[in-house]
Amino acid sequence: MIRINLLGVERQKVRKAAAFDVGQQLTLACSLILVAAGLGIGWWYWSLNEESTRLDTEIAGARSRQLQLASLLADVQKFEARRSQLQQRVGLIEQLREGQSLPVQLLDHVSRSLPDTLWLTSLDQTANDITVAGRSTTIPAVSQFVANLGNLQLLGKPIEIVEIQKEAAPTGSGTGPAATMELIRFTVKAPIPKPPASSASPPPPAATASQAAPGAKP
Repeated sequence: MIRINLLGVERQKVRKAAAFDVGQQLTLACSLILVAAGLGIGWWYWSLNEESTRLDTEIAGARSRQLQLASLLADVQKFEARRSQLQQRVGLIEQLREGQSLPVQLLDHVSRSLPDTLWLTSLDQTANDITVAGRSTTIPAVSQFVANLGNLQLLGKPIEIVEIQKEAAPTGSGTGPAATMELIRFTVKAPIPKPPASSASPPPPAATASQAAPGAKP
């Protein structure tokens, strides 16, 4: 009688099937891990690429703003330099106005007081008075000039005619008595009032300005 052990064969098949299932599970798990790792690396690379793109965009924007700010800064520096120049010019003009000497002021005011038929030959100024010399074609013009000087606030009183006399002057045409004309030579002296004691400006130093007034005749 022949006996066949069917039970042992079935156990062996069961063991092989069980072993095969574990290998498949390990392979599947490893595949899933590899796929997950690949997906993770891909996502990480993509995020790094996006971050790099964003940073490049921000850097480009920052450089553009830097160029704009550099241009604005250059404009501001030019404006400041221009303003500084204008302030220096204004300061210089104010200094010139404040430091304008008394002879210049006197010459300006005196020249405005000249009648049409009178001109000056010299203007001398000292610490206490001024002396004005000139020529005129008529005596009334000299009187008018003295009256005009009396209206100047820079001069005090009294205003004196130190010298006045007639003289003959050549006309430049022909010879003889008909070639001369009669002029009035005069010298006027006027005091310069002293500044008040409370005034911060010191008394003007002694100076002499001998020059013909604007519009003087030769």
